[in-house]
This record gives sequence, C-alpha cells and structure tokens, in this order.
Amino acid sequence: MPSLKDVQNKIASVKKTKQITKAMNMVASAKLRKAQMKIERFRPYAEKYYELMGDMAAGVETGAHPLLAKRESIRNIGIMLITSDRGLCGAFNTNLINKAMHLAAAKKALGQKVVFYAVGKKAVNAARKSPYELVKSYRDCMDGFDFSLAGELGNEVIRAYLEEEVDEVHLVFGRFINVGKQEPEDLKMLPVSPDETEAPAEGGSAQYMYEPSVDGILSELLPRFIKVQIYRGLLETSASEHAARMSAMDNASNNCDEMITNLTLAYNKARQAAITAELLDIVGGAEALKG
Repeated sequence: MPSLKDVQNKIASVKKTKQITKAMNMVASAKLRKAQMKIERFRPYAEKYYELMGDMAAGVETGAHPLLAKRESIRNIGIMLITSDRGLCGAFNTNLINKAMHLAAAKKALGQKVVFYAVGKKAVNAARKSPYELVKSYRDCMDGFDFSLAGELGNEVIRAYLEEEVDEVHLVFGRFINVGKQEPEDLKMLPVSPDETEAPAEGGSAQYMYEPSVDGILSELLPRFIKVQIYRGLLETSASEHAARMSAMDNASNNCDEMITNLTLAYNKARQAAITAELLDIVGGAEALKG
C-alpha cells in the first residue's frame, strides 16, 4: 500500500493537472466563439456561391472550361487533408486522418496513384508516415489564417489539375455541426460538377445570360469557387478543433475530480489504518506493562 506522503503528492499532482485542463477548456471556449462567428458569417456566402455554381455548371457544356471537364481516365488522385496543428482534442485528428487514409486506400485499390496536400501539423506528420507521396505541406497555419491561405492552396491544386498532374481532387476536413458533434467529411472539388454543389432552390435552375462570354465568366468564378470551398473547409476544421478540445478538456477535468475523490478515499483509509495500528501498539504496550 502506498504511504500517506505518496498519496498526498498524487492528490496535489492531480489538482495541478485539473487547473491546467480547466484553463485549456476556457481558452478553447473563447477560441470556439470566434471560430463560430466566422463560420456563421461565411456559410451563407458559401452556400449561395454553391447554388450559383450549381446552376451555372448545369447550364453549360462540360467543355466550356477545363475545370468542368471530366477526364476519361482517372489515374492520379489528389487528397487535401486539413487537420489541426496541435493535439489534446480527443479523436478529432485521428478521425480525419482515418477518413483520408480509407479514401486513399480505396483509390489505390482501383489502380490509381494518390498524392497528399497536407494542411496542419497532424496532417503533415500522418502523410509523411503513409505510403503515399506528400507534394505540399503547410504547418503551423491553423491558429491564424485568412482567405490568402485558401487562395494559395486553391492555386496549387488548380495548377496541378490543369497540368494533368492530378485528375481528381478531394478535400477532407472536419465539418462543424455543434459543440458536441464534429464529423469528418470528404468533398470532391475537381472536376467541378453540379452533383457536388448544393442543390438549386425550388422552382428550377436560374437562366443566365453571359456577357462578354461564358469562358470569361467561368474563368473568373470557377477558380474562386475552389478557393471558397477550401476556405470553408479551413473554417469548419478550425471550429471543430476548438469544440473537440473543449470537450476533451472538460472530460479531463471531470476525470481529475473522480481521481481526487478516489485518492482522498484511499488517503483516509490509509490514515485510519495507521491510526488503528498505533492504537493497537499503545494498547498492547499498556497490557504488557500490566502483566
């Protein structure tokens, strides 16, 4: 049985751990509020953009722009995986990595080559350990990013697609549903297809007149559409990360409370046993003196 001093030290250690987990919970909660505000402001814009592109893509020929054209032979697959830079957020990053690796394995089983674009330290580390090629990596960028990061990522995958380095591009990110629920999601970004965009509003697709030309309009809108999808993925993953970390730290604090309760009970039992032993020694000594 551990000594009373050992139990006391253990209780003090757990109390310090609880202070850390509570502080991390508060920090994650504050960051989550900011991330939620960003994603709530951006979602209406992204959804309207999806609706617009769905109508436009359905109303033009697939040969109107290279980003709309579906290739006859799909040989190279690009997977953009977005995770957090830091851990301590439960199984959040593990679920995202597993989603991406299962997708990569399914594509490889079809005889297709898979390459990764990794965003976030956890994604970079996972891609480097995997049997797949890592063509681009972005570390230490998830704590503070803006649309310029999405623009850089979008330009990279668009260039690779136009130069036929990849024939299909998927985005794997964490979809933020609420504080208690975040789900990994796989979204096919390229080629742009009406099936991959949001469903059009009731009443049928809108009819558009193009001025000066279809090519000119699509050349401007389609690349931005790719960047909008990536930026939304970044925002969703950021909010999901903070929500997952807040939940993980809350669970850790509750576990600390339970450990402190159990250790206090063990300390009281050990203390009572020590007192009982001392009393028995005193009584035994007194009886010996009487004899």
